[in-house]
Amino acid sequence: MARIFTFTAIIASALCFSSFLNFALASTALYVEGRVYCDTCRVEFETKISELISGATVKLECKNRENNTLTYAVEGVTDVKGVYRLPVEGDHEEDICEVRLMKSGMADCTEPFKSADRARILLTKNVGVVQPTRYANPLGFMKKEAYPECRNVLKDMGFVPLDVEV
Repeated sequence: MARIFTFTAIIASALCFSSFLNFALASTALYVEGRVYCDTCRVEFETKISELISGATVKLECKNRENNTLTYAVEGVTDVKGVYRLPVEGDHEEDICEVRLMKSGMADCTEPFKSADRARILLTKNVGVVQPTRYANPLGFMKKEAYPECRNVLKDMGFVPLDVEV
């Protein structure tokens, strides 16, 4: 009986040790994930008729808070679902990092937003977040003219048209 207990204890210890070793050696890379959409109503936020943009180019840049020098940059392109996933090398606790739009992948939706063309994101492991993926706010481009159905979409959302021609 003592022999079975000893054997079980050794196996349990080995499993625990391998779990800790796996945790210690696990990938420490971070990723930034976000989405790019076409604002079909020209309101600079997503609606139920917004369209996701495939092939849009985004750029992640991190700059030092004190002297504004570039510390990291990487570009990426959205997939067919309008989603990008950018790898992040290193820890950027002392940096200001932002994802910004570079180019639309939709020929008839290329006008950048006037209010927000970038999404700020915190890229450090020292914030209590365990998952390696950091999610950026959605970014978008606008159509040259709003779709006719936008008036009803915005009305359904509780917005009252002001001076915006929809």
